[in-house]
Amino acid sequence: MVRMHAPGKGISQSALPYRRSVPSWQKATTEEIVESMAKLAKKGLTPSQIGVILRDSHGVAQVRFLTGSKILRLLKAKGLGPDLPEDLYHLIKKAVAIRKHLERNRKDRDAKFRLILVESKIHRLARYYKTTRVLAPVWR
Repeated sequence: MVRMHAPGKGISQSALPYRRSVPSWQKATTEEIVESMAKLAKKGLTPSQIGVILRDSHGVAQVRFLTGSKILRLLKAKGLGPDLPEDLYHLIKKAVAIRKHLERNRKDRDAKFRLILVESKIHRLARYYKTTRVLAPVWR
């Protein structure tokens, strides 16, 4: 998603290696990685958390280079994908936290404004996911 409510350009990102081949020091096989991904998904971890754990603990730089498919696609093929997209889930979580804050601090006008911005992002993202059929058309 683009930077909607901020003046910045927001182009900073991580740089992937140019070569898409598996490194020579990589010992793990595709089956082992997919199996460990399934275990982590059954524990309730999100695809990005699974990627971080695989990177830090198992030494897998990019799952896509090793398996030929992305983490979310592999999880969906096994029936372990999340029912809500991760970015939408975190925006909803943020909106709930802001609402909880506003219950305690009713005069916080900046928080009220930020809640409007977050909710507009939620509606925009939900509209996109409905058109791409990730969410049901009657989702609210």
